[in-house]
Formats: sequence, structure tokens, C-alpha cells
Amino acid sequence: MDPGKQITFPLLMSVGAAVIGSLQFGYNTGVINAPQKIIEKFINETYVERYNEPIPEASLTAIWSIAVSMFSVGGIFSSFSVGFFVNRLGRRNSMLIANVLAFISAALMGFSKMASSWEMLIIGRFIVGLYSGLCTGFVPMYVGEISPTALRGALGTLHQLGIVVGILIAQVFGLEMIMGNDDYWPLLLGFLFIPAVIQTVVLPFCPESPRFLLINRNEENKAKTVMKKLRGTTDVSNDMQEMKEESRQMMREKKVTILELFRSPLYRQPIIIAIILQLSQQLSGINAVFYFSTRIFENAGVAQPIYATIGAGVVNTAFTVVSVFVVERAGRRSLHLLGLMGMAGSAVLMTIALALLEQFKWMSYLSIVAIFAFVAFFELGPGPIPWFIVAELFSQGPRPSAMAVAGCSNWIANFIVGMSFQYVEKLCGPYVFIIFTILLLIFFIFTYFKVPETRGRTFDDISAGFRQTASAGAIKHSPEELNSLGADSQL
Repeated sequence: MDPGKQITFPLLMSVGAAVIGSLQFGYNTGVINAPQKIIEKFINETYVERYNEPIPEASLTAIWSIAVSMFSVGGIFSSFSVGFFVNRLGRRNSMLIANVLAFISAALMGFSKMASSWEMLIIGRFIVGLYSGLCTGFVPMYVGEISPTALRGALGTLHQLGIVVGILIAQVFGLEMIMGNDDYWPLLLGFLFIPAVIQTVVLPFCPESPRFLLINRNEENKAKTVMKKLRGTTDVSNDMQEMKEESRQMMREKKVTILELFRSPLYRQPIIIAIILQLSQQLSGINAVFYFSTRIFENAGVAQPIYATIGAGVVNTAFTVVSVFVVERAGRRSLHLLGLMGMAGSAVLMTIALALLEQFKWMSYLSIVAIFAFVAFFELGPGPIPWFIVAELFSQGPRPSAMAVAGCSNWIANFIVGMSFQYVEKLCGPYVFIIFTILLLIFFIFTYFKVPETRGRTFDDISAGFRQTASAGAIKHSPEELNSLGADSQL
């Protein structure tokens, strides 16, 4: 078998250990959905204990929205710290240390009912958001850097697979007969303690990213040893040559900060692409489904909405697995375009079903089909691709800053949807998904005209494409600026 396409046990173990962080992100995205009414009951009971009167409906909606959205606020804050950690501690050690946040948040949320404190719940959601924000930067970067070029897309998709499996686990555990009840909902929220323990035990047996060892630490022999272990072969000359070339590019690059990423015209095209792709994921409306699917199905007249929600989770997981196998064949750009257009069509179908529900009760079944299709198309492209394509668009120098900016963009959009969807839904009623349809069409047009295909291309080859575009305007830029992008000094 070609070493470039071989999946060895050390590679599989390393990717698997990293993706536990993705699973945690997904679990905490979906866990708040099913027990909404039970937690709202807890908030009301706590309010009555404190003030001897029921909580006003507006206050309850506000507290619940804050509990949901604080997860995103934590992610926004921590996403800016990704570069700080990975450049100083390495990719693996950063993931290891981040588990401290998981343990703290599990304790806060797990004991919130015992302490009669919704504040502990909100703080716990914020801290697990901090943890998840770091993971959304650490995991795609680590997986992308240890993967063979030919498998980078497929293995990169496992980050999204971890997310959707986490969402599905949360939905199943959220069933009333398991942990979605008055007695056990604190255990449901504190369950993230267990994956954190598993990752803490396994990660020390995984190697550090060889790119970090060679390029950031200049430890060539150690990087070569790690690469042989990951590839399962003694001949890693091609991988080492690629990393050395990237290292030489970095010698010509100055350190790229987040501010410089925006100031320099040379980085403008890839950073805009990175941001828009992240927005296309979150503003597609998918988190409106993830956060509030149970209530959406209730409004659609579905008799057992929680089971319909789990059905959406199963579809979600199944099509992510499909994406793992087709992303290296169909390409990133093609799948993203297909996903965006499919989601737009599904959103129109969903709107029609919800609008005509009162006249035709069978429309509730059409709404289920529409939501299932919406989720399926999301996982073909807009779900997995924005996470790992950002790491592909930038060379080693600007990559941590670019990942931080992209992650922050994702979390801000996540926050906007989580905080505002309930209010927008009340205002727009069944036509709320028309807003997402318009956004999806805008993202489709942008992707069609601006996003390059990165399938089968090395990091340096992808960066060279942007350097070529920049070199066309070289007269406008200084040699130092061109070198910061890795442009050839003869340009």
C-alpha cells in the first residue's frame, strides 16, 4: 500500500484521541436541547425559593437564552487563544491542558441543582465553551498536520464526525428514560467529565505534531522519528522534504499576528474565504435545528418530538460518514456547493410545510423530511469542510492566527443564532427559515466564484496559488510584504 494512503495504528490512535475534543464540542452543543423544559422548571423552582413568586416568562426566556448562548461566548473568547497555546506548548500538550476546563465545567453544571443555582449552570456553560473554542482550533490543526496529504480531507472530516456523534449521544442520553428527567439532568450535563478523563489518559501516548517539532522547535530528528511512526515506514523523505520547504518559507516569513492578517493585502483573499466559510456553516441555520429541534418538531405537530430529534441526529451522523469517504473524490469546493444548495432547497420545503400545517396536518411529516434533508446536505459540505480547509489555505506562519480568526467568526455566528433564534422565530413564525435560505444562496455564490479547490494539494502548493495572485500586484507591495507570504524573491 502507498505509505501516503496508509492508516497506521499510531495515526489512528492520535486522530481518535484528538477527536474526543470534537465529540465534547458536539455533546455540549446538543445536550441543552432535550431537557429544556426540565431545566426551565428547575430555574422556576429556584426563583420561587428565592423570591416566593413564579419567574416572569420574559425572565425565564432570557435566562434560558443566556444559558444556551454562554457556550458560544466562551468559544468566542478562547478561540483567540489558540495560537498562543499551540505555538508555545505544541498541539498535543495544548489539547491535554484544555481538559482542566472540561473538569471544572462538569463540576459546576453537575452540582448546579444541588446548590440551587442556575448561575452555576450558566458559568459551567461558559467554561465548557472556553474548552470547546480551544478544541475547534487544536483538533483540526493537529489532525491536518499529522495526516498524509492524500488522506488529509478524509481524516479532517473526522473532526465533524466527532461533533455529530457527540450531538447524537447527547440526544439519546437526553431521553427522559435515561438522563433527561428531574433526577438525572445534572448528570447529563456533567457527563463530559468521562470523555475528558479518557482523553487525558490517551493523549500522552500520542506523538506531537511533526510539523511543530521541525518548524517551531527545529527538532528534525525527533520529527523524523514521529513521522516514521505515523506513516509506518522508514522512507518519509517526501514528508520531510515538504516540511523543510515549509520551514524555509517560514524563515522568509515574519511572524503573522491577527492584526497583520487583516492589514496586509496579501492575506486578504484567504482570510476572507476562511471567515465566509465559517459563517456559511453557522448562519446556514443548522444550529437553530441543533439547539431547538425538539421545539420545532413540537410546533410542527409531531407526536414524539424527541424521537424525531434523535432521528435527525442519526441522519446527521450517517451523512458525515458519507462525507469522510467522498471528500477526497468529489473535492471540497464541489461538496460545499452541493451542500449549500441542498440546504437552501430543504429550508424552502421546511417553510412550506410549517406555513401550511394548520390546513394540512400531514405537513408535519413533510417538515420531518425537510429537516432530515437539511441536516444531510449540511454534513456533505458546510459541516466538515470549513473546519479543515482553513488549515489548508495558510502556511505554517499565519496558520495559527488564521485558525483563531476563523474560529472566532464561527463562534460569533453561533452565538448570534443561539441568542436570537427564539425571538426571531416568534416574530417570523413559520417563515423564519426564509432568512437562512437567502443567506445560503449568498454563500453559494461566494463559494462558486471565490473558493479554490484544495483536494490533493500540499500546504505549500495551496499557498503558492495565493502568492501568484498577490504577485500580480507586486508593484503595490514591498519585498518584505511579499516574503511574508512566502513569495519567491525574484517576483
